[in-house]
Amino acid sequence: MPRLFDSLRVQLVLLIIAALAIAQAVSLWLFVDERSLAVRAALGFEAAGRAANVARLIEEAPAGLQPAILRAANSPLVRFDLSEVPTVNQDTHADNGVVETRVRSLLGQSRIREIRVELHKVEHGIMPMPHLTPEMTEMHLSMMRGDLSAIKMQLSIALTNGQWLNVDTRFERPPLQWPWVSFISFGMTAAIILVAVCWFLLTRLTGPLLRISQAADRLGRGEDVESLPLIGPGEVRSLTRAFNRMQDRLTRFIADRTQLLAALGHDLRSPLTALRVRAEMVEDEESRESLIASIEEMQEMVDATLAFARGMASAESYETVDLGTYLARLQADMIDSFTLEDDGTVIVRLRPRSLRRALRNIIENAQRYGGTANVTFGRDADHVFVIVTDNGPGIPDAELEQVFEPFFRLEKSRSRVTGGTGLGLSIARTIIRAHGGDVTLSNRTAGGLEATLTLPLEAQSK
Repeated sequence: MPRLFDSLRVQLVLLIIAALAIAQAVSLWLFVDERSLAVRAALGFEAAGRAANVARLIEEAPAGLQPAILRAANSPLVRFDLSEVPTVNQDTHADNGVVETRVRSLLGQSRIREIRVELHKVEHGIMPMPHLTPEMTEMHLSMMRGDLSAIKMQLSIALTNGQWLNVDTRFERPPLQWPWVSFISFGMTAAIILVAVCWFLLTRLTGPLLRISQAADRLGRGEDVESLPLIGPGEVRSLTRAFNRMQDRLTRFIADRTQLLAALGHDLRSPLTALRVRAEMVEDEESRESLIASIEEMQEMVDATLAFARGMASAESYETVDLGTYLARLQADMIDSFTLEDDGTVIVRLRPRSLRRALRNIIENAQRYGGTANVTFGRDADHVFVIVTDNGPGIPDAELEQVFEPFFRLEKSRSRVTGGTGLGLSIARTIIRAHGGDVTLSNRTAGGLEATLTLPLEAQSK
């Protein structure tokens, strides 16, 4: 699962979804708040308008109709009452005079009439309305959905008959309502953006990048890689073009150096043959044998160099093999066999003939200088490994890397039988590194040498 979130495509998709969700949440919050303010303003203006109309009606109607007018004007949200004294003791103008201005404009009065307004916030509870019937009270509670924060407004209007019209009302905060249409709209918008736009664009971006990564890995292992198509955004096309140029330059560079090495080895054969003929004509037997031995050593080195060059120039295809079966076949083919410890099924992608040559060189070195060779293999999270051990004297620590240099020999007798040409380990490391792996040497605590060959496990999926 963690590797899933390492993908650039997944990270961008999650980022877009998170941004859309945050934007939608902020929009909903602003919408709910604006809705609350709008509803409160509408209720305030409605209460002020009803108060002004009731005040005018009471002033113009006979005294006997006043109770009926008040009963008709009362509602679950607004309560009207006539009294000799105002319920608002002083004009607080908590609303900056907005309600007062609204009432005066509806009554058509100047500032002669006294109007008092008081506003304060009520955190919880429903405004008691004893004049309501139980059914109306239940309906009011259901409509308000229980305890809600609200703004309570008390309004006292002086009438021409000396009485006060007291108005008590409350602007309940509208209950939070989830607009399901908004969620559906959010889902459709996210789907359209991700599928029709983002997924297409991300595919154009990540697809070429993935192909470049795979091609670079194959090129590092020596595989033939065709030029990548120039697709995707401009920056990606520029990167692809640079990779193609780099691949062409590296291929030409390696081909030129390999051809030069092969030509040099081939051209040395003729002078060496001439020297061999001339050496045979030397009369002194001791000098003749010494010259012939030196010429044969040079000839062997040239042959090894040509074989090395041919191996580098060959374009062997990669194959997917079972490493245990592959090593068992190598064990059966070698004259001096080695012990093989089977560690189960390990699948790896490699060049069979090239790697066979590298393994043979390492195993033969172990047999020649260590007396025996024991081979084990396995894998870890990222690599396939093959370990070759022997029971020989080992190698001085200072020369563990030096032995991989071409023509370097630990055995100083210059005997081809005991010392070889000094190219075996160099060829083996070159082949293994061409696979994207490496080979290292270390001295065992119990004695002997240990050669550890590693190959990238990612090569399986290429």
